[in-house]
Amino acid sequence: MNERLEIIGKKIKALREQYGFTQTNIANYLKVDQSFLSMVENGKRALTSDMLDKLAVLFGVPLTVFEGKEDMTKPVIFALRASEIDEEDLEAISAINRIALNCNFLVQLLEGDHVVG
Repeated sequence: MNERLEIIGKKIKALREQYGFTQTNIANYLKVDQSFLSMVENGKRALTSDMLDKLAVLFGVPLTVFEGKEDMTKPVIFALRASEIDEEDLEAISAINRIALNCNFLVQLLEGDHVVG
């Protein structure tokens, strides 16, 4: 088994569980079968870069978290009241997290933590 795929799969599973999402929730969001996501979490299949980017935004983390280069970051906390979570809910969560990620990036730029160029 590919060690890199294993690391990515474990991070995805940990983030999914941290948010309280099921494999079915995430699979529907990515428009893949739940069994495919299960194989990803077990390090047997790879996601496309677009899918990884989509998950990073959904979970509110930088892409490097999936590679194990950074510790898990604290997610943006907000209340979502729903008896079930569907694809539209995940899209809304993703939009909220994209705004938060962009704000964090701008703050880091203003503080001089990133070099542009």
